[in-house]
Amino acid sequence: MKLFARVIGMALLIFGTMWSLQGLGILMWPPQSLMLAQREWGLYGAITAGFGLLILVISGRLGPKS
Repeated sequence: MKLFARVIGMALLIFGTMWSLQGLGILMWPPQSLMLAQREWGLYGAITAGFGLLILVISGRLGPKS
């Protein structure tokens, strides 16, 4: 369960950061993306990355230390 939570948290953090950077017009890749320079995607990405970070923090506190 801990490994699954870490994988999901990391995926959300990575994709959320990418969406945020695309929405803010910093990362203009891929060129055909509908998210480029769309401010709402900056917000959606930040929220998604925040959830990913929260899951990572919580997963670090789950169960015995390994």
